[in-house]
Amino acid sequence: MIENIKYKNLIKYLKELGSVVVAFSGGVDSTFVAKAAKEALGEKALALTVVAPYIPKWEIEEAKIAAKEIDIKHELLQVPVIIDEIKFNPLDRCYLCKIAVFTKIKEVAEKEGFKHVIDGTNLDDTKDYRPGLRALKELSIKSPLLENGIVKAEVREFSKVLGLQTWDKPSYACLLSRIPYNEEIKVDELDRIERAEKYLIDLGFRAVRVRNHRDLARIEVPKDDIVKLFNNNLFEVISRVLKSFGYRYVTLDMQGYRTGSLNEELLDTI
Repeated sequence: MIENIKYKNLIKYLKELGSVVVAFSGGVDSTFVAKAAKEALGEKALALTVVAPYIPKWEIEEAKIAAKEIDIKHELLQVPVIIDEIKFNPLDRCYLCKIAVFTKIKEVAEKEGFKHVIDGTNLDDTKDYRPGLRALKELSIKSPLLENGIVKAEVREFSKVLGLQTWDKPSYACLLSRIPYNEEIKVDELDRIERAEKYLIDLGFRAVRVRNHRDLARIEVPKDDIVKLFNNNLFEVISRVLKSFGYRYVTLDMQGYRTGSLNEELLDTI
């Protein structure tokens, strides 16, 4: 067990919940929460992974692997392709989506006899525009990391000590976050984004976003990785491959990779 007061408080907090379903993406935060839940509650903890067109298939496979390594019970939950309320990617998309998805997760929890649903929201998540946090509060979803004041750096630190393979995994978000607000969400475009990002990941760019502006792809990679594109003369190859996926124009964002870049203009107005 980790000899850290925050970690001990987290385990105590989880034990007091009695039994939980973990909303499990296989990312850094949810994997750490699932590991802690397994330690605290044993068989009274279940990891539940959402399967939907806006979740990359490779991420679902990684979630399966992570759950097996943690040795926690794991189930998959199929959700509708796109609910009508978010079809045109409104500003409160994340709120509407989380209401729909976590309502279904709660139904699974109630059916299988689990007392609470928990997620991997950490304290740092409150610093960005995240309307989904309101949905979690309305549905009484527990966020153990947030409620115990644990930040992302601590999640990575604890995960490394626990031997979790996800300790240095880049942050991911659903593919809907690659599409500008108030634009219609199309399943074929989600597939195109997924293929483009997987191609870049396979090239060695671990943290990457392909922002989808209809027929234009705006690639974000960490600033330190931008030089790789120049050194390896990959521009032409990447452009050709992404165009084969359906893009007409392929661009590189010179500011580099950052989470929530499509929120930047929005945050300037709120």
